[in-house]
Amino acid sequence: MTRTEELMHSVRAKIANRVLSPGDRLPSVRRFAKTMNVSPSTVVEAYDRLEAEGTIRARRGSGFYVTGANMPPMALAHIGPPRQRDVDPFWVSKQSLDANPTTLKPGCGWLPAEWMPNFALRKGLRALGRADNAVLSDYATTRGSLALRRLLLARFHDEGISASADQIILTPSGTQAIDLVCRLLLRPGDTVLVDDPCYFNFHALLRAHQVRIVGVPFTPTGPDASAFEQALIDETPRLYITNSALHNPTGASISPQTAHRVLAAAATRGLTIVEDDIFADFEPTSSPRLAILDGLDRVIRIGSFSKALSASVRCGYIAARPDWTESLIDLQVATSFGGPSPVATGLITSILAGGSYRKHMDELRHRLLRARTEAMDRLAPLGITPWIEPRGGFYLWCRLPDGHHSTAIARHCMAADVILAPGNVFSISQSAAPFLRFNVAQLDDERIFSILERAMENSRGDSVAMLGECFGERSLSRT
Repeated sequence: MTRTEELMHSVRAKIANRVLSPGDRLPSVRRFAKTMNVSPSTVVEAYDRLEAEGTIRARRGSGFYVTGANMPPMALAHIGPPRQRDVDPFWVSKQSLDANPTTLKPGCGWLPAEWMPNFALRKGLRALGRADNAVLSDYATTRGSLALRRLLLARFHDEGISASADQIILTPSGTQAIDLVCRLLLRPGDTVLVDDPCYFNFHALLRAHQVRIVGVPFTPTGPDASAFEQALIDETPRLYITNSALHNPTGASISPQTAHRVLAAAATRGLTIVEDDIFADFEPTSSPRLAILDGLDRVIRIGSFSKALSASVRCGYIAARPDWTESLIDLQVATSFGGPSPVATGLITSILAGGSYRKHMDELRHRLLRARTEAMDRLAPLGITPWIEPRGGFYLWCRLPDGHHSTAIARHCMAADVILAPGNVFSISQSAAPFLRFNVAQLDDERIFSILERAMENSRGDSVAMLGECFGERSLSRT
């Protein structure tokens, strides 16, 4: 952040906290420059930019005044003493999505903007500007862009999945793909299996559907097959949701042996599996996939393009057997009146069809390998060690030294504007207290490690108390 941006952030913060109100006069240029230890020209530039965005206005011969045009609504935290929210499945997402530009986010779930194929995105946007009016103005068809579905179909055929374009429907996002499947197959009170740990938004989404969630211990080769088989007997679940490749948060990929046992058990009990394949392109070589082995019979494949292309161009997909896709289309029409924006699908199609995407992913995999190695080297002196070394992707699931609780550390780091992802937000059994998930692409700022080290020291008392509360719970290290 530049000094000009720091001054702008300071003014905005005072307005947000009601230190400055509409009509209040800002300090003079010279006074503010002296207070902030910057040159007057820096203050002039900051004030000019704040005026351009409508936050303040200049009065000739009088100075600069707050307009109130961009004043945020008063938050409850500003009305009374701040309350500490429990660290739950929403915590990391909300903290990361709402973070200001200066916040460091080694716990977030996406790549830095500068790592994305921005040149190809801009080129694609320029081309869309010359597209037919219908692309810019009309609703999507019920299944979504045929051109994009055909590209996905070609990928499936390369993997060995025999399917038709009608078995693929595009959705406004990967999360909405899972939501549609849950709407189709689940009713309140049903039981759903998830990995323990697993992607925290699976928990949040399933709770919204009022189902019972049961965790299956996760191992470096996939779900614990024996525990999975026993859960099918004991719990009679309707659905199992998982990442087979570069599992979130652990980074593990399922082994062939585990994949076959899971599919055999599912077939015996009539279980449907949702396989979230969002990290597929981050693998250097493909690992086993349940959808490939099953042939889209009892396995539903979902995915999206947010991680590899752009989180601003939202689009997901569902691949399933024909009778399910027809029902999913009806649900999508009912809930969002069709598929994702033709602008989004047109942009994604143009990038996937060109040669730039393959080059982008090759470069991304090499860059992430370097970042992963550097991250492990930087975390090692703190006693933080990877559970496994993943084959690809951008997550490291790391164990803390004995006596540390990741939630306590995350709270201390949050006070220093560093967002972490503590283990228990991923664990349905709340047994991952000694773990943190790191995004290696977001670990390039030296301040993170010094703040993390201080947080580990300062939170030790809190960690001891919190670990005492959960004493006797199953430890992830046994899975």
